Amino acid sequence: MKALLRALLHNKWVRGALALGVALGLSLMVKVWYDTMRDPVVKRLTIESSALPAGSAPVTIAFLTDIHVAGPDMPPSRLARIVDQVNALQPDLIAITGDLVSEKRAATKVYSAEEIITPLGGLQATYGVALVPGNHDHWFGWPDLEAQLARHSQITVLVNDAAQMGPFAVAGLDDDFTGRADVEAAAAAAAPLTGIRLWLSHSPDVFPSVPVSADLVVAGHTHCGQIAYPWGGSPATMSDFGETFACGVSELHGKTLVTGAGIGTSLLPVRLFTQPEIWVIEVRAAR
Repeated sequence: MKALLRALLHNKWVRGALALGVALGLSLMVKVWYDTMRDPVVKRLTIESSALPAGSAPVTIAFLTDIHVAGPDMPPSRLARIVDQVNALQPDLIAITGDLVSEKRAATKVYSAEEIITPLGGLQATYGVALVPGNHDHWFGWPDLEAQLARHSQITVLVNDAAQMGPFAVAGLDDDFTGRADVEAAAAAAAPLTGIRLWLSHSPDVFPSVPVSADLVVAGHTHCGQIAYPWGGSPATMSDFGETFACGVSELHGKTLVTGAGIGTSLLPVRLFTQPEIWVIEVRAAR
């Protein structure tokens, strides 16, 4: 056996194949590190709404989701840098669609509710921050997170509820993945409000159930696969609708959905062929 191994190692073709394998392995490791730890990509979308008076200035929403604060990839210090990046975009409204935390088994550190929320207290937007919980927030302990969020007056937490936030009528759903979303309750709360109809949901699967009066729905949960194929798509979508609403922009009955890839990671602290992202959505008056 040893003689066979020596013979193989002296074969130039075998040596070449081994060298290629090592090079590919190292390249993959670099790609994983880059996709996981890079600064979020800023993606942009423009939509129109008849709720804005003709000739009025457009307004912008900065949308982020699936922050998943946990070691090693998303310590509070990294989140604080992302908060600065969001603030530099000077949004009129910030929307966050849950999974603030990750308690994944692969985490090197699980942070306290205070450590998770404190960086979010630095977010700045003209009309404030709207936030809904995700499944990991409930599994971690939503009452503790909600208590910390209450310390920050600019953060409006919506759990099957709605609020007037400047020119936005914002409806927020509890987590649909764990069976807590109540579209009817949120719609009833939003009915007397005026302005751009914005809905927040952790999961995109509620999109077909959201009233057709909605201008925009933002959601996360899917991470756009987190680990995806280089040619597009992913082994798992985390959506009952498969790829239909799993990533990016979708349209249905006049409504627009944006499903974000998120910022952090779940299960494994690894991204591949997906990247952390922040969406900036500009809403203009309808022509």
